[in-house]
Amino acid sequence: DVQLQASGGGLVQAGGSLRLSCAASGFTFDDYAIGWFRQAPGKEREGVSCISIHYGSAYYGESVKGRFTTSSDNAKNTVYLQMDSLKPEDTAVYYCAADPQWYCSGLWTGMDHWGKGTLVTVSS
Repeated sequence: DVQLQASGGGLVQAGGSLRLSCAASGFTFDDYAIGWFRQAPGKEREGVSCISIHYGSAYYGESVKGRFTTSSDNAKNTVYLQMDSLKPEDTAVYYCAADPQWYCSGLWTGMDHWGKGTLVTVSS
């Protein structure tokens, strides 16, 4: 079974940084794209980032470009989301997700497999 475990959320002041981790298991890591999504109270789910494990290419939602960076440690089957210059509007539950393809189209259309979220709260 595909399993995704997100961790690293917490409370941080505006302008601070957090790093989220997504530990993946149950599938061939190189065959998947791994994404981060978030959902704030009362808002729709938003695609944050995606990395193609096979190609190593990364993509970002407009609201986080230049502030967030996604990377992977293929030896650990883990994807990271480094979040810098955090803003109160980044407050949300963050989810990692996996798509069984080499491309990141799922960042905009949704992904097949989802983990439980981790809460990020940015105080002003």
